[in-house]
Amino acid sequence: MKTDIGYLSEVFRIVAGALRLDVAKVRNYTAYLADKLEAAGDIPSARRLRRLLAENDHQLQPTQVAGRTIPVDSETRFPLLVTMKDRDDEPRLVLDQAQQDLVDEFVSVAKSRAVLERQDISTPLTLLVYGPPGGGKSRLARQLASELGLPLYVARLDGLISSFLGSTAKNIRSIFEFAASTPCLLFLDEFDAIAKLRDDSQELGELKRVVNSFLQNLDALGPESVIVAATNHPQLLDVAVWRRFSYRLELPLPNPDARKQLWSLFLGHIFSIEETGILTDLSEGLSGGDIREVSLHLRRRSIALQIHSTLHDAFTSLLRIGIGAAREAALLQQLRNLSAEERAQMLRRRSRRLYSHAHIAALLGTSKATAYRWTQKGVHKNG
Repeated sequence: MKTDIGYLSEVFRIVAGALRLDVAKVRNYTAYLADKLEAAGDIPSARRLRRLLAENDHQLQPTQVAGRTIPVDSETRFPLLVTMKDRDDEPRLVLDQAQQDLVDEFVSVAKSRAVLERQDISTPLTLLVYGPPGGGKSRLARQLASELGLPLYVARLDGLISSFLGSTAKNIRSIFEFAASTPCLLFLDEFDAIAKLRDDSQELGELKRVVNSFLQNLDALGPESVIVAATNHPQLLDVAVWRRFSYRLELPLPNPDARKQLWSLFLGHIFSIEETGILTDLSEGLSGGDIREVSLHLRRRSIALQIHSTLHDAFTSLLRIGIGAAREAALLQQLRNLSAEERAQMLRRRSRRLYSHAHIAALLGTSKATAYRWTQKGVHKNG
């Protein structure tokens, strides 16, 4: 196989840097190679390299950041924080007006901290985001950090829990001390791991002291700190924890309008307006992350197989992903357990306007005549 020697110099330097754990060298020469590829007209490869840099930024960061040491667990010596950046190609989070207003206010207050401090009314800026998995909590944290021009440090709190609970409190104190001394947005993911109800009889007394330690550290933060916490289980949080957050944002499962926006955002113009309406209805109970996963699957499939994704392909993917969301995605779960004929009858009864015979045929991968015959059987049976 012929190798383009025009890029070997950069490749050698990237490999040498990686073997020597020279992070700066790996990053600089990868970025330089991306620039060369772009100048040579290979735009997709250049974008791919830059995307790799963005996606793996937390793995390429040295343990020293701006002269400060990232705290590590005293037992494992693993970093307690990782850095993450907003991706340029990542779609913006779809929010309703009330949600967007709250986020806009949060950003405005954060950008006005200098003015607020002069008025002596500045406090730590804290946001609690809660809702089911796949709602965009992590993406919101990345977007906020990007809008505020702050580095994002992510603490996965389940990883902070040490086998020695005394070390857990120490780990918590370490990340808060780091956040207090470093301009950043601190993102506390899986927040309920350390903020559970203190009256939970199933928890050890030492873990309850960990919650107290967390509250004390949160109270000790200076006004320059920006904290975002996320949980999938808000019912587990201690009531005192709720009071510590000046902003609270629920990201529930998307409503029909939000699902329609998400399908259009992720799929573009692959499907017609009517077909997008069908996908919106069928995806009831799915999260934004679920819709994104189905959309990416369809786009990858189209590119890899060089075929046009059909409504039947989308329906098949929805049935598969609906297995993991059976309780919320009740419609998909019901359809999954029916025959094709029974699916046609059920969808026709659900909405004659939305599920025309032509659309039922496209959805189930059959002919319009067959779809009509199936639905007519349902009419006669009900009659």
